[in-house]
Amino acid sequence: MRYFVAVAEELHFGRAATRLHMSQPPLSRAIKQLEADVGALLFTRSPTGVTLTAVGSVLLDEARALLEHADRVRVRVSAAVGAASITIGILGDGTDPGVARLAAAYRRNRPGTDIRVRDTDLTDPTCGLRAGLVDVALTRAPFDETALTVRELRTDPVGVVLRADDPLARRDGLRLAELDGRRWFQFPQDTDPLWQSYWSGGRPREGPVVRAVQECLQAVLWNGTVGLAPLGHDLPAELTVVPLTDMKPSRVVAVWNEGDTNPLIRSFVEIATTAYRH
Repeated sequence: MRYFVAVAEELHFGRAATRLHMSQPPLSRAIKQLEADVGALLFTRSPTGVTLTAVGSVLLDEARALLEHADRVRVRVSAAVGAASITIGILGDGTDPGVARLAAAYRRNRPGTDIRVRDTDLTDPTCGLRAGLVDVALTRAPFDETALTVRELRTDPVGVVLRADDPLARRDGLRLAELDGRRWFQFPQDTDPLWQSYWSGGRPREGPVVRAVQECLQAVLWNGTVGLAPLGHDLPAELTVVPLTDMKPSRVVAVWNEGDTNPLIRSFVEIATTAYRH
């Protein structure tokens, strides 16, 4: 709804993206998804900008009221709880042992903090940060870092995920060129292009579109699709990961909005930096 209101008030996707401190493709994708949910076009698009449709005008009034109400609820709940709170976005990768270490360390260091976690899929590497859904995100680079602050926590070597009975699964290492001609999993078209390029090995690929880690793994199991994954994470026995010798490591990062002076974010990032170092 915040995305929709921004576009409706700016009547231009580019200006709305700037206002939201985000790139335009994920904004366009979000509006298309909202239109699909509503079942009607909300904007009439032209090269010079957009105009609201009749349905969009009705939704704008309701969206503003909903957002105002949500803000009031947030303030009243925080006051009732009487405790500081922080919302953490985590990319859909629950097998990373660094997350468990960080959770334990944060509980020890900030026992009075109300911690909320938002698990996100692979189509938004910033985990809802730009939309104001989280205060800080634990994710993987690269992605569009415009108006964001990024702290590197760790780097992981990357391998190719294969079915255990795949002939290439017996290899000790592979190069990206050896996977040419194979079908890869890929992300939706409007996904951040830097993120998309990295996980497709730097070139366009063909294969099933996925949005979550489990969808990636199922694509390999059912279709023999290949794709990339960090090394060292648990996988089903039917799958294996072969190291890629010419692939840049994957960067685990903490990211938050540039200029956000919330002290809880600062302490979270410092604790995360220590937890991921071990």
